[in-house]
Amino acid sequence: MISLAADAYVYGFPLVFDVDQMLRLRYDGIGALRPAPFNEFSHASRLAGPEDRFVSVNNDTLYSVAQLDLSGGPLLLRVPDTGGAYYVLQFIDAWTNNIAYVGRRATGTGAATYLVVPPDWRGNAPDGARVVQSPTTIATIVGRFACDGPDDVPRVRALQEALTLTPLTRDAPLAGVPEPDGLVPEELVFFEKLRVWMAAFRPATVDLIYQERFTSLGLLETGGSPYRLPPPELAEALVKGMIEGRQRIEDLTRQGTGSLVNGWGMGLHLFDYNTDHLGPGTIDAPQWKITDRAVAYATRALAARAGLWGNHAYEAVYAYTFVDSDGEPLVGSRSYALAFPEPPPVEAFWSLTMYDLPDFFLVANPIDRYSVGDRTPGLRYGEDGSLTILLQHDRPSDPDSVANWLPAPAGEFRPIIRLYQPQAAVLDGRYQLPPVQRLR
Repeated sequence: MISLAADAYVYGFPLVFDVDQMLRLRYDGIGALRPAPFNEFSHASRLAGPEDRFVSVNNDTLYSVAQLDLSGGPLLLRVPDTGGAYYVLQFIDAWTNNIAYVGRRATGTGAATYLVVPPDWRGNAPDGARVVQSPTTIATIVGRFACDGPDDVPRVRALQEALTLTPLTRDAPLAGVPEPDGLVPEELVFFEKLRVWMAAFRPATVDLIYQERFTSLGLLETGGSPYRLPPPELAEALVKGMIEGRQRIEDLTRQGTGSLVNGWGMGLHLFDYNTDHLGPGTIDAPQWKITDRAVAYATRALAARAGLWGNHAYEAVYAYTFVDSDGEPLVGSRSYALAFPEPPPVEAFWSLTMYDLPDFFLVANPIDRYSVGDRTPGLRYGEDGSLTILLQHDRPSDPDSVANWLPAPAGEFRPIIRLYQPQAAVLDGRYQLPPVQRLR
């Protein structure tokens, strides 16, 4: 039963983590993103920093995030003309499936109108509006607008304010998110949330069949909570299973889902677990689908843990590493160089961002630099166009090296390279990122 409970934890972690983060943004906000009611955008007015405590948050774009409750009916979404500038609106269901994209790659940068509709909706969209259907009644829109620094913020803020969400039915009541039983012991709250939210936000049919495995754990109970006063053997199995399941996911964050190249996991298929609900802007093709459901569940848990609300690779690649060229863990007390002979092949832009472990948060540092990339002012390039980035905790003693310094935490760290609108050489594996070299 412990192993079964661990399976349930891995399976359900993305749903529970996703809804928890949705509610966190809805009621508390995160850093620059203020709290906002359902069906209303919250706009960041600055680039993310250490105060934005969200897993693997980027420092390249201004976020515009809306938590959707479609139980009251469809929402009309209007997007502005960005004049060719990069942006993406990513649509994510309650199970963290990326179900649609609007933006530069997917739909262009002109002004447009979309109708976001709930599951099983049947009706007529307003003239000129393209339909985006969510398979769950709650969903998230994560908007990212490329921002070239503080001086570029006013331009981006104007675009953010031009985003609008309007209910087709005014003042319709919203079902919201059902509350777990408040009398469940703290150590079993995860499974209580999973039980309640699985019932409220149904997954794909094939997953419903998989969920039947968890009947003996009480996860399919629809009446009162079985976890208020569970049998001791069930409570023990659930607690031990949660520990085992959590460890499985943590192990996956280190191992990744594919082979490493020069120490980097490219994560090209980290978000390919959605095979059932592929709407506008997604690519419905075999190479972007994980058809083995067991692999898909594990991959989905890894993606939620290490990069919740990340995009498919054809929108943006998130390459990560934990080790240097010798296979040793990256730690800020050492010095490293990352040398690019030439820029990564992208249609939009690229960046390298620093995160701590084990939380994957941005790291406070004395120069307020959290990422570097092709838009970073003042970088020093070689005469041949090469670029070498210095990774270490302490400020370099050589003043010239400070220009290319990306500060690291004192302990272990994990950098991520983001490639926005990657070219074919990235997606088919021909392009290889350079290794992180320790300086001795």
